[in-house]
Amino acid sequence: MSSELASRITAEIMAALEGGPPVLVATVVNAPTDPLAAAGTKMLVRAAGSSLGALDGGPLDAAVRMEAPEAFRRHGVYSIYLAPDGTRLSRQQAEVKPSYQVMLEVHERPATLLIVGGGHIGKALATIGDLCGFSVAVVDDRPDYANRERFPEAGRVLCGDFVEVLRDFAIDVNTYVVCVTRGHKHDEVSLRQVVGSLAAYVGMIGSRRRVGAVLQHLIDEGADPEAVARVHTPIGLDIGAETPEEIAVAIMAEVVQVRRGGSGRAMREVKKARRGVAPAERVPPEGE
Repeated sequence: MSSELASRITAEIMAALEGGPPVLVATVVNAPTDPLAAAGTKMLVRAAGSSLGALDGGPLDAAVRMEAPEAFRRHGVYSIYLAPDGTRLSRQQAEVKPSYQVMLEVHERPATLLIVGGGHIGKALATIGDLCGFSVAVVDDRPDYANRERFPEAGRVLCGDFVEVLRDFAIDVNTYVVCVTRGHKHDEVSLRQVVGSLAAYVGMIGSRRRVGAVLQHLIDEGADPEAVARVHTPIGLDIGAETPEEIAVAIMAEVVQVRRGGSGRAMREVKKARRGVAPAERVPPEGE
């Protein structure tokens, strides 16, 4: 790869990390003997579909472009295995056939975790969200709960009326909203501001009965029923959580599941399915 191409790819990565459109960088990690694309070769694919550079100028490039939408959806880093003609292989197949291992890495600004409510659960969510690499924003209408001393890990701490703050907050497809305020009234007015947004995830804490009433109120007021149906509530994965910290773990587990496209199943069950032990629900092997 020429120094000019490397510089152009680096510049686009930096722009993506600073808030520009995300980009995908495909890198050949391993290649067969006499490869069409040597190890270290890179190609950048933009979210709109255009590309910069090439792996082989042919089937490998086409296979990466075909995989790009899934890579952008997963927001992550993973490898695929390709035959020289671009055919997708499983890891097991790649061990016995000439193949290329291509690492796919999405570069984008950190996802925003918007925590509505600065109480005990909100505090635990901020800590865990920061550890998970999210850009944390906290909203509360109480100065004692919305301040830098309480939330040093947050990039933004906003103190003010929930409706006014959320109305002005820029929510996009890379935003994950969690409503964990101190009461039914605040949850409902907050959810009303975000339910129709572009957020990748909207969740609200509360019992099934209470949140069911809130969602029905929104529909009765004219909210889009499909948008309301997207709300994750009761919030989080069922791990038997009791304490605020455990509840925050359950919520963040669901947020990450939505972001990465996980199944939410126990890993030992996933591994069994990959080995064919549980044929009732097939889980594709890594790289397939």
